[in-house]
Amino acid sequence: MSELPEPQTDSPDRWALIRDVAVLQAKLIVDGLRDLVLVPLSLVAGIVSLVTGEDGVPGTHFYRLLAAGKQSEHWINLFGALDNAPPDLGDPMHFPDADMDDIVGRIEAFVVNEEKRGGMTAQARARFEKALDALQKKR
Repeated sequence: MSELPEPQTDSPDRWALIRDVAVLQAKLIVDGLRDLVLVPLSLVAGIVSLVTGEDGVPGTHFYRLLAAGKQSEHWINLFGALDNAPPDLGDPMHFPDADMDDIVGRIEAFVVNEEKRGGMTAQARARFEKALDALQKKR
């Protein structure tokens, strides 16, 4: 009579995957909470930076917040578990070379061109600049 093969025990690879899934969930929660906090903080820091600019240079508070956000992104290392991926996995998803900054740049170029032609954006910019000047004078 032949013996049945012994059931395979969980391999370290299986446990590594379970660990990576659990860690990713925790990191997603931390990342989401960080983003939830950054939304209002970035708006406040942006407004404060516009109104209080140091030495006539706006943006100090906002860019300090961005630097802290970038450090936290590095610390969270959301996709660090890719280091444990099988070597033959390769890069299964190919995103275009453009990123969100490129898309925003294209939209910004469109708005700037529209403003140079004197369209609605020129009027809106003039009103916005006037409002910012009034806020700075009140300070």
